[in-house]
Amino acid sequence: MVAVISHGVRLAVEAMAGSDPAVLFLPGFASDMRGTKAEFLADWCASRGGGFTRFDYSGHGESGGAFEQGTIGRWTDDARAVLHAMPAARVVLVGSSMGGWIALNLALAAPARIAGLVLLAPAPDFTEDLMWDAMMPDERAMLLRAGVLRVPSAYGPPTPITRTLIEEGRQHLLLRAPIGVGVPVRILHGQRDPDVPWQRSLTLAERLTSEDVRLTLIKDADHRLSRPEDLALLGHLLGGLRSGMTGVMGMESPETA
Repeated sequence: MVAVISHGVRLAVEAMAGSDPAVLFLPGFASDMRGTKAEFLADWCASRGGGFTRFDYSGHGESGGAFEQGTIGRWTDDARAVLHAMPAARVVLVGSSMGGWIALNLALAAPARIAGLVLLAPAPDFTEDLMWDAMMPDERAMLLRAGVLRVPSAYGPPTPITRTLIEEGRQHLLLRAPIGVGVPVRILHGQRDPDVPWQRSLTLAERLTSEDVRLTLIKDADHRLSRPEDLALLGHLLGGLRSGMTGVMGMESPETA
């Protein structure tokens, strides 16, 4: 494990050397680099000799810092610091949920380094559209008064949502205008996703300026996209994307990915 410093905080990073384009995995909100998708990608890249890096945002997992101090901008800065520390000349970003928003931010900020995007149930603008807009008036009042609102989570203890997270997130909204990402983009979204409606990926596909955008919908999949068949499809999409960039790795079927 290596360490990267962002905003004075030590980030936990695991990197595996290999061929370009390397893969950088960007976890979701309140998630970490030890999840099923990250483990799958580590094995997938290792078996193919590809470079792979994963990390925890500040306040997440094994990284330092407090979760409540995090914002979309700060977590984007964390990801940018990790990207800058990678030796690979070209990188494919794999972003899950909030990681999809972070991936888009990175692609806009460092286009020369980014070879392509694979976005899993991407959640750009979720702080505004899926949090703030969904709050009841009394919840908004409590958030504005106390500075934090703890909301139930299906994945663990209640999640603290801070006023700073909501207000700072408005500086990074993307779906209101064209998104000037010109690299190939692959989007995977389950139609039984209770957290991020799959229709938002249709909007994202429309907003992206890249002409090479493909959206795959899985009718019976939820937000996690962590079933064996979901992971196999992830490997298939990543393999196809990466093969077009290296000229070495052939297209793989979902059964063998």
